Amino acid sequence: MNPRLALLHTYPFEKLARLKAGAAPPAHLPHIAMSIGEPQHAPPPFVLEALRENLGKLGSYPATKGLPELRAAAAGWLERRFGLPEGRVDPDTMVLPVNGTREALFAFVQTIVDASRAPVVAMPNPFYQIYEGAALLAGAEPLHLDTTAENGFEPDLDAVPDSLWRRCQVLFICSPGNPTGKVLSRAWLERALALADRYGFVIASDECYSDLYCDESAPPASLLEACLATGRDRFEGCVVFHSLSKRSSVPGLRSGFVAGDPQIIDRFLLYRTYHGGAMPVPTQLASCAAWNDDAHAAENRRLYQEKFARVVPILESCLDVKRPDGAFYLWTDVRGDDEAFARDLFATQNVTVLPGSYLARETARGNPGRGRVRISLTPPLETCIEAAERIRAFLRAR
Repeated sequence: MNPRLALLHTYPFEKLARLKAGAAPPAHLPHIAMSIGEPQHAPPPFVLEALRENLGKLGSYPATKGLPELRAAAAGWLERRFGLPEGRVDPDTMVLPVNGTREALFAFVQTIVDASRAPVVAMPNPFYQIYEGAALLAGAEPLHLDTTAENGFEPDLDAVPDSLWRRCQVLFICSPGNPTGKVLSRAWLERALALADRYGFVIASDECYSDLYCDESAPPASLLEACLATGRDRFEGCVVFHSLSKRSSVPGLRSGFVAGDPQIIDRFLLYRTYHGGAMPVPTQLASCAAWNDDAHAAENRRLYQEKFARVVPILESCLDVKRPDGAFYLWTDVRGDDEAFARDLFATQNVTVLPGSYLARETARGNPGRGRVRISLTPPLETCIEAAERIRAFLRAR
């Protein structure tokens, strides 16, 4: 067995299942799951139709590089969404389809990390657990950069000593962030790029929530925009990860793409050719339809905006809760033990939320997720409202 498997932490939802074991919530209250970030809005009908129309194409092996029309659709969306100059993203050399960002984030680290050089992989803390698992299995040391209310939920780049930056091979960033919802500013991105220039690491930007934001006048920026603003015409040393799971509410489609530095994309393609990461042709063609249409993504975003507008006023009288910049989570200070809060809420109201400490790691300053919970606004609107009312009742009863 690979000895590095022993380094992996228990996944948050396994911890949550253990936490809830033995609790007997009221039978008359239907369960409301607000712990997992699984979109529940109806998938766009035209995407499903494109999938059905092309099922006959399952009779051939797909190419790992993907269909030209899919790469073109992804490149076109990047240019529209982030205001990049037309033709700046070369679909032939700068875009690679992947089976969702989870699979791609893990495989990417295995491609980049040179385990012979005592590597470090830096990541925000709290974080999407794949970043850490990928680093550990690649033979790297995870470096957790605390994101707290005190630093505006931005990874504190200045807190990292020079000795660790010199060993850093990959810096993961996530904007809008999971679980904080924080959108990183262009200025922050440019600071990260300056550090990458100085120390020679790759920046991997997880942007899978980039089409989910609360302020229509201020959509989240991409790392690709910061690249062009700092003279990186070919996105040198940078890659971005995008997915249809959140944008188009099709998590089961397992469809996304990676884009950026063509030299890195070329090496990643080589790895994936052996890894067996080709996307089925029907999935690719359905994905083309999704990336080529922006109207359904705007409607999907509006549904989440409405949830925040209805849920936050219910909770803000009893919790320190604020509407985030983006994504679909509330990252809430419960003013106490986050595990006890989650367990007791489930036991008395049959509502499941995720303890924040499960998404973070202890550092010299403690666990930045402790005392918070992540509330996922993925259920239907009325269900989210009912859950908020149950949480309010739970807090008042306490």
